[in-house]
Amino acid sequence: MDLIASPSKTKEILSKYPFVFRKKYGQNFLIDSHVLNKIIKGAQITEEDCVLEIGPGIGSLTQVLSFQAKKVIAVEIDDQLIPILNDTLGQYDNIKIIHGDILKIDLKKLIEEENSNQPIKVVANLPYYITTPIIMELLESKLPVKSITIMVQKEVAQRLAASPGSKDYGAISVAVQYYSKPCLLANVPHNCFIPRPNVDSAVIHLEVLNEPTVSVKDEALFFKIIKAAFSQRRKTLINSLYNQNVISISKEEMASILSRVGLDENIRGEVLSIDEFAKLSDALSEYLK
Repeated sequence: MDLIASPSKTKEILSKYPFVFRKKYGQNFLIDSHVLNKIIKGAQITEEDCVLEIGPGIGSLTQVLSFQAKKVIAVEIDDQLIPILNDTLGQYDNIKIIHGDILKIDLKKLIEEENSNQPIKVVANLPYYITTPIIMELLESKLPVKSITIMVQKEVAQRLAASPGSKDYGAISVAVQYYSKPCLLANVPHNCFIPRPNVDSAVIHLEVLNEPTVSVKDEALFFKIIKAAFSQRRKTLINSLYNQNVISISKEEMASILSRVGLDENIRGEVLSIDEFAKLSDALSEYLK
């Protein structure tokens, strides 16, 4: 059986159709089966799993997922690719192709209908422009999702897994690590795709947690503090919170609260761990009562 993920097969498939690459969808098709195997292994796909694939393209990853999973639901936004997918994957009876925008589909209803509301695993090759909205939608919606294994721009993967104090650490790092446990699986050079992107990619696995990493009294305030802390990275945390009007107290009161939770008044937000953000959030929440 020919794998779709090869240069010759991919070119053969694309030559059969009047397909035009659309830059707005960040389309780069994987042509390296070794990378596919790393994704499958990292996602820990078994014959019991129902997998939601976002952006199947011409079906390179979808095909291999179908060999391992009980069922694969592939959601593709580009109408040009639907007839190609029906052609390349038509012989596999455990694949369902859906034409639509993943951010507009009722995923709760989809999971209920296709997997009896049992936890699914998400696998995707995501373009840069849509990576964060899709990840946060999957995590914040509290859907029955067991894990998310995605291939993204290398710099994005590094940000998702970054540690406090590193140059890659930011609001998205804290948000993702609040809901999940990230693990970088593999770097993927640009020559593994047709057409070749200008940047390298990486595969990252997010193990979705049953409960958030930390417990906070006011989740909205917690995320408001995080957003403010990274909005002006080089400023002190006090100045960032004060400038963003996170809470209506003086800088002196803010310094007192920082001291109370064991933080220096000159500390920058970029060095706080998720636990320290949680402690600060709970302390500040007392002023909102």
